Amino acid sequence: MKLDLQRAARRWVQRPEWLWAFAAATAACLLVYGINAATTGMAEVRPGSVWGRTYGALAALLMVGAALLGVRRRTMRWSLGRAQDWVQFHVYGGTLALLLVLLHSGFRRPVGGLGWWLLALTLWVTLSGLLGVVLRKWIPRLLASGLNLEVLYERIPELTADVRKRAEALMVSAPAPVEDFYRQRIAPDLVRPRVRLIYFLDITGGIQDRLREFGFLRRLLSPEERPRLDELESLYRVKLEMDAHFTLQKALRFWLYGHVPVSLVLLLLVAIHVVSVLYY
Repeated sequence: MKLDLQRAARRWVQRPEWLWAFAAATAACLLVYGINAATTGMAEVRPGSVWGRTYGALAALLMVGAALLGVRRRTMRWSLGRAQDWVQFHVYGGTLALLLVLLHSGFRRPVGGLGWWLLALTLWVTLSGLLGVVLRKWIPRLLASGLNLEVLYERIPELTADVRKRAEALMVSAPAPVEDFYRQRIAPDLVRPRVRLIYFLDITGGIQDRLREFGFLRRLLSPEERPRLDELESLYRVKLEMDAHFTLQKALRFWLYGHVPVSLVLLLLVAIHVVSVLYY
């Protein structure tokens, strides 16, 4: 049991030193904030105070540092450190930035529209980033746990069309019961890639449930009629596995669309906020 827990921990925390550094930084920030509040009073812990501006400046620097992961990925030809270290800083630094934003405001409600937008977008970017960590660790393991097929997301529509073409050709000389079963139960699923939510919970179970109908029909066919059904079942299994890839890889892409553009908007608003504080 202890070994299982250790393996699970290693799967989710690949670099423990980064986690410990994050925990230490979080504890230090909270300790400094507590001392600050105790010595000067809670009323003095506000965005416009020296401490408030310090927290805000650190939060802005961490946000910019976390955003540099994207720059690093576009300059892979240059040696800018290990990719895993950049990812770790992106995750832990971005999360620490949220804490510093809350310290910057003294855990008070924002004042003005810009303040509310900054808080809301910071929360969104941080929480969506943590969701992305979960998805990027969970989905590849889920895909590898019960599928024989590996396929690129971009090729799924093309391969789906190929499977349907092969199934249609197979039905030209298929027995009438097999062809009727194909037209009524299988052909609609071969039209295009389909999102099936069951794959988020159980890939193999979702596929086996849909293949069970082949077993029922197989009992009614003669030995001479079964080979065509077996070939159709093989093609349909390929399609279902592509649907699993389509469903789970699509989730990763939708996450990316909800995280990266909002992060860029947040950085723009942070820049506007910094300029307004410095010059107005």
